[in-house]
Amino acid sequence: MSPIPAFAPADGRAPRRAGWPRPLNPRLRDWRGLRVWIVGASSGIGEALARELGHRGARLALSARREPPLRALADAAPAGSLVLPLDVTDAAAVQTATGRIEAEWGGVDLVVWLAGTYAPMRAQQFDLARARAMLDANLHGVLNGLAALLPMCERRTCGGLALVSSVAGYRGLPKSLAYGPGKAAVINLAETLWLDLSPEGIGVWLVSPGFVDTPLTAANDFAMPGLMQPADAARAMIDGFAQGRFEIHFPKRFTLWLQLLRLLPDRLYFAAVRRVTGL
Repeated sequence: MSPIPAFAPADGRAPRRAGWPRPLNPRLRDWRGLRVWIVGASSGIGEALARELGHRGARLALSARREPPLRALADAAPAGSLVLPLDVTDAAAVQTATGRIEAEWGGVDLVVWLAGTYAPMRAQQFDLARARAMLDANLHGVLNGLAALLPMCERRTCGGLALVSSVAGYRGLPKSLAYGPGKAAVINLAETLWLDLSPEGIGVWLVSPGFVDTPLTAANDFAMPGLMQPADAARAMIDGFAQGRFEIHFPKRFTLWLQLLRLLPDRLYFAAVRRVTGL
């Protein structure tokens, strides 16, 4: 079984390639036989991605807190799929799941870390317990994953990591008092990981969704521009993997505007956000 293609040699020297610009990550186009661990696969984007990659022939390891949805996904996936229920805030459970994958598969070609939670929050309704719970799931859970996966990267038994953040991490937004800071940290984390791991031939992807129609976004009581269905979001991720991008963001008609807004001076940025949101 072939691992994902390395795009740089282990000594850190960039290979010569025809064409420019050189992709920042391996171009993943043929998923047949690739070993993919999806963390956060029970619903939303994770479920849709599992279904799409299963159709494309990937071997799947499926994780989330709820086991029954994972079993249903595994039944529809290629033979040999692993079901690994876990709570990402439990560091020991993440270590155990990682160990099982390495023992049964010998390694993993790509880990897609989607697990997280969301609840709208403003300063006037600040809830410390809820804020800590969001950071535990959205940031500390990722760190638990890295504690288990980075030793695999050193052993060359993990080919790449895709961390799912959010455009809410670009800059401060209303109702994102606890969610946004955690996602901003994941963006910074992915950028730093790319700098550390790309010279070793290990892919690092940052996935920045806009609004996707999931049980989490159902809590929003405001208009969500460019709202996507999970299946479309999964296909956008797969297209980004095929192009060798570092950041995969969607839908572009919405996310490109947010990327432009993040470049504005503070005064203009705050004025624009207030005008658009009415808050």
